[in-house]
Amino acid sequence: MSKTAESAQEIRHDWSRKEVQALFDLPMNDLMFQAQTVHRQHFDPNAVQLSTLLNIKTGACAEDCSYCSQSVVNDTSLKVEPLMHQETVMESAREAKKNGASRFCMGAAWRSPTPKGFERILEIIGGVKSLGLETCATLGMLSNEQAHQLKEAGLDYYNHNLDTSAEYYDKVITTRTYQDRLDTLSFVRDAGMKVCCGGIVGMGEEQTDRVGLLLTLANLDHHPESVPMNLLVKIEGTPLADTEDLDIFEFIRCIAVARILMPRSMVRLSAGRQSLSDEAQAMCYLAGANSIFYGERLLTTDNPEADQDRMLFGRLGLHPMETEADAARESELAAADAGAHTQVNEQADEQQAVH
Repeated sequence: MSKTAESAQEIRHDWSRKEVQALFDLPMNDLMFQAQTVHRQHFDPNAVQLSTLLNIKTGACAEDCSYCSQSVVNDTSLKVEPLMHQETVMESAREAKKNGASRFCMGAAWRSPTPKGFERILEIIGGVKSLGLETCATLGMLSNEQAHQLKEAGLDYYNHNLDTSAEYYDKVITTRTYQDRLDTLSFVRDAGMKVCCGGIVGMGEEQTDRVGLLLTLANLDHHPESVPMNLLVKIEGTPLADTEDLDIFEFIRCIAVARILMPRSMVRLSAGRQSLSDEAQAMCYLAGANSIFYGERLLTTDNPEADQDRMLFGRLGLHPMETEADAARESELAAADAGAHTQVNEQADEQQAVH
């Protein structure tokens, strides 16, 4: 086994740029083999975690992200919508759970939460949590105090993507710094929440930038529990609308390298999945992707319909991943069932002894 393959068997936080580049440079068959080997060491290779994402506050964001339809800087004719009422969110969460989602993610287009909006968010999170769903939110930059308040309200995951490498970052966003994003991730981790953090590829960056993004994620003190990998969705009116398409095999390489670098993380197929063929998605699952956003909308962009995903799962022999709560309930039921059988057997023994 090569040195690269050996290093892939450990949980590491000290990867070098040279090592990550070497993974990208592998022949596709070798890279896929390594990624699948690592994946099987830590996960059921045929289980996929299902998340649903709801945009609970749309548009009017002060950031200038070049890919985003919700930025006030970009002329995309997006209809601005205020923060949803709690019951509206709850209805969507109930429907998501009914359709098989185990995690409910809520996105609000803010640079950072407003005080009044934040109080309402805390109530919404408590309501969704009461349904037995894992909760996730993306609300922009947070203060340390806000992170702790979200944790106390019942938030399980906080999403805050790095988007790209530190070197390419200011080509995409100028209204906040890379360090701003890292600071928010630090506050989230210190508050005891799980981190959902990944990036977007296909924004005109070089492969060295994709190496840099994954290197930064892999060398955090704690790997993100979820790593969403987004393929740029080109939206009319944004600066990246005419960006050249990324080779789909390069996207699959990103999935595979992410799996090798962060063995225990959920690697999620996120935005851009609508443009992937069934065959490309199958290769992504083979490369170690084990989470998807489930439902017809991702914030303001299209996503494959739930029926389409169910059909593909059936063709590939995949199944939804159990949550920890699901596993705990099954364990309780199994224990109760075992106790009932024991009681019946004891009663039968007593009756036999009487006769």
